[in-house]
Order: sequence, then structure tokens, then C-alpha cells
Amino acid sequence: MFDKLKQMFAGSAAPSRPELDAHTAATTLLVEAALADGIYADCEQDQIREILAAAFLLEPDAAERMLDQAEDLAEAAIDHHRFTKVVKTGLSEQARIALIEQIWLVALADGEKSPFEDAFVRRIAPLLGIDDRERAFARARAEETISKR
Repeated sequence: MFDKLKQMFAGSAAPSRPELDAHTAATTLLVEAALADGIYADCEQDQIREILAAAFLLEPDAAERMLDQAEDLAEAAIDHHRFTKVVKTGLSEQARIALIEQIWLVALADGEKSPFEDAFVRRIAPLLGIDDRERAFARARAEETISKR
């Protein structure tokens, strides 16, 4: 009887999620920022590719693979905690501040200031250990970068 119960429960074990690295988690947050307003514009996707090339020094093919993986993860995600936890433990404070700035770059890439994207950044910044002051400075730097284009 116990053997049957063991067999029954062994087959229903939840599949384990593969471990996530900090760069993939960060890229997923970039994708989620782009999706926050309900529109995933090409210019936002291009901005993410540019960030991947510059920040992670990825070749175009590797950046595309990481972006594809991050898009799949963002589509299946039920919350942001899985990604913010990995980023917070895997990246330095300076790298996390840079990520907030990059998230703003993605959010502002389409030329619109969406309250949904703003709410997204306000929600995840504390989860990444970034205070309101640093978040505001990161936004100002991103807006300056966008205005120079």
C-alpha cells in the first residue's frame, strides 16, 4: 500500500526550475519593464539589445538568445520576486543601480511616460535594494540619455 502511495506521489512531483543567472534575471526585468504598459514596441526591444551588448558585452547572436530566453521567462512569470531575488544576490549595488537606469531607458524608449512603467520601477526598485533617491537619479540620467538622441 505504501509503495503505491510513493509511486503516486513520485509522479506528481513539481518540476524543478533551472537556476537562473543574474544577467538572465536582469534581462527578464528589462523585458517586463517593456511589457508593463501592455505594448512591447520594437524600439523597446532594440533598446534591450543595445543594453545587452553594452552592459554584458554580448555578441549579437548571444544577446538575441538571452533576449529570447528572457521573453519566455517574462511571459511565464507570475511575479517579479524570482528575478529580483537573483539580481539582488548576484549583482553589486552599483550594478543594480545601473539596471534601474537601464530599465528606465527601456521604459522611455518609445517616447511615452507610462504610469504603468513608472509603477513597475517603483515596485521593483526596493526589491533590488535601491532607495527612492537612487531610483530618481537613475531616471534623471536615463531621461538625459534619451534627450541626447
